[in-house]
Amino acid sequence: MAQLEVGMQDLAQAVIDRMADSKDPRFKQVMSSLVTHLHAFVQDVQLTPDEWMAAIEFLTATGKMCDEKRQEFILLSDTLGVSMAVVGIEQAKGAAALKADPPKLAPTEATVLGPFFWEGAPELALGADIKGVSSGTPAYYHGRVTDTAGTPVAGCTLDVWSGDGDGFYDLQKGPDAPMALRARFHTDADGNYSFWSIRPAYYPVPDDGPVGGMLRRMGRHPNRPGHMHTMLSAPGHERLITHLFVSDSPFLDSDAVFGVRNSLIVEFQAHPAGQAPDGRVLDQPFDVAHYDFRLVPSV
Repeated sequence: MAQLEVGMQDLAQAVIDRMADSKDPRFKQVMSSLVTHLHAFVQDVQLTPDEWMAAIEFLTATGKMCDEKRQEFILLSDTLGVSMAVVGIEQAKGAAALKADPPKLAPTEATVLGPFFWEGAPELALGADIKGVSSGTPAYYHGRVTDTAGTPVAGCTLDVWSGDGDGFYDLQKGPDAPMALRARFHTDADGNYSFWSIRPAYYPVPDDGPVGGMLRRMGRHPNRPGHMHTMLSAPGHERLITHLFVSDSPFLDSDAVFGVRNSLIVEFQAHPAGQAPDGRVLDQPFDVAHYDFRLVPSV
């Protein structure tokens, strides 16, 4: 039977109708909305064939830039604000669930995972120093993990990672570079955590690929303010992915991935060489950063 002609105004609905036999309701919902909005976008900007081919080539180049240590699509999602939009939706669901029984303490806000998480960081004892030979001012991180009622969360897994004092992550230092400035800790019986690392520096996201080219055409800078990545997980609680931002870092007001939240900005207190809060004696200046995390109990 010959293909019936479909008018341009009905084309999006024709595509959606072809999904009538889909067995996955959520997939069908998502794809129907995607088709609707994508076709509306094409009509809105009157997209030309050359422009659409350029978009296809951009996405192809983005995929080719990905490997086991670089995720250009996460970078694309982050710089377009999509990652934070998804984070915001998820956090809003959690906030809605808490309305029936308002928490004593506000839960720690989430932010983006970013493209530099590396599974398998070493598990270390509390108070360990992960600075190693990395550049940067030594910094002592400490605080407590509780739930929103103030109850300590013992044995909470705390993954931490950051770039070095020059803003480079271990993943950016070549295929043979070992892990650096990342580790996994577990809170003590009172929910306390502590470790040594560095004061994170601001840095540009990788801009040598298609996403960097996109940012330049947008007239945007690629910089992120200095931050320590953290990921917390504990039985009976929602997983939390967030950052601790350095309070006097540049680009707090124009983070390239829109990840800054005021509640995550932390003062890194500068100290001269001498005794640190954990009793360690340093022969160089160091910083101290204190932050208490609050996890949402699982429903």
